[in-house]
Amino acid sequence: MAQADNNPKSIKWITRQRLQYIELMAFYTGVITRSDIARTFGISDAAATKDLKLYGQLVPDNLIYKHSVFGFVPSSTFKEAFTDLSPAAVLPLIASNMPTAGAPAENNPVYGVTVEGLPMPSRLPDKEVLAQIIQAIKNHKKLKTRYHSLSKDNKEEQERIIEPHSLINNGLRWHIRAYNEQSFDFRDFVLSRIVAATCLDEDAESNQAYDDDWMETVTLELTPHTQLSEQKRQNLLIDYGVENNIIEVEVRRALLGYVLQRLSVDTTLDHSLNPNAYQLILVNREEIEPYAGWAFL
Repeated sequence: MAQADNNPKSIKWITRQRLQYIELMAFYTGVITRSDIARTFGISDAAATKDLKLYGQLVPDNLIYKHSVFGFVPSSTFKEAFTDLSPAAVLPLIASNMPTAGAPAENNPVYGVTVEGLPMPSRLPDKEVLAQIIQAIKNHKKLKTRYHSLSKDNKEEQERIIEPHSLINNGLRWHIRAYNEQSFDFRDFVLSRIVAATCLDEDAESNQAYDDDWMETVTLELTPHTQLSEQKRQNLLIDYGVENNIIEVEVRRALLGYVLQRLSVDTTLDHSLNPNAYQLILVNREEIEPYAGWAFL
């Protein structure tokens, strides 16, 4: 941690939130501006300037003003002082569009309700790698990566130039959606398999609008497994809040396979999987399979 009298407990929470945001934005996007703070927290430009000045006083060697971007960028000796910048802490904030975490009451449920998540093994890259990825997405730049593919033909690390446009959380691991210059198409890349990344100065030539499977949506039509008892089928329909026999889920074509996996849908032709483990089957298979063939058994 940077050396300064910046014990989080000695700073009011409302102020500490903004200091955490300054740190997170600077490290992961490469720049923090006065307007970023003012817009995110609904404060005046003058108040945002005061926050940046306070941060500079508390951690004088972390940020450097860069006139070309009208903001502060991390120094070569940058170290987090107020917030946890690990991918495990930051990615959920990005997913929920929240600027900060770690309120003083985090160990005492604010709403009086305990919520427990499932412990999962970490499948995330180093924070320096994630920062380069986020900067490439935010600034619409090309990204140079070294990537471990599970393809049987690609057992070694591969250097790739990709153009990422979005992060994807499938509930078990994180991906980036990107144009792959090597294969001339849009693909998903698992974050944890990216062992090195550099955000290039070269502008990306593609974006979301060119990614048809990202822009187009289809509706999954699901129904309870035919091998379940009638009572279980009806209970399952109640569970999903539907009155007819069809559970409809609108989803981007690029995400179809992940949704099928997360909902444990039996995608076999003869519905031969254990109905107690795979409680749903797909009604409109012919429409869906062309966009998610890897998820079909």
